[in-house]
Amino acid sequence: MKTFKFAANFAACATGPLFFASAALAQEQTGAAVGAVTGGIIGILIAIVIGGVVGWIASLIVKGSGSGFWGDVLFGIGGSFLAGYVLPLIGLPLGGIVGGLIASVIGAVVLILIVRAIRKAVA
Repeated sequence: MKTFKFAANFAACATGPLFFASAALAQEQTGAAVGAVTGGIIGILIAIVIGGVVGWIASLIVKGSGSGFWGDVLFGIGGSFLAGYVLPLIGLPLGGIVGGLIASVIGAVVLILIVRAIRKAVA
């Protein structure tokens, strides 16, 4: 009878509000969480590097006083978001890696010009 009672209790626990996880399941979830964090950090680093390159290229195209490394990174990342949103709206979706980089440079150039116009208007 004890085995029956144990089986009934186990079934009630497994289907009830309590869920008992095995050690293997806990390790699997931990690995997934660590992988997600690592992937997020790598994604941020890639965005900074590509944003810096795109912003630097855009600052060479526009010419003038540079914004420094972090300014170029911000212009590059902001230009990427701007181009990713605006270009498809006006019917110019650029796909692929090369198209994305070209769109990012165009967006960064437009963003630099907008910031310069605002600075001139304020000054």
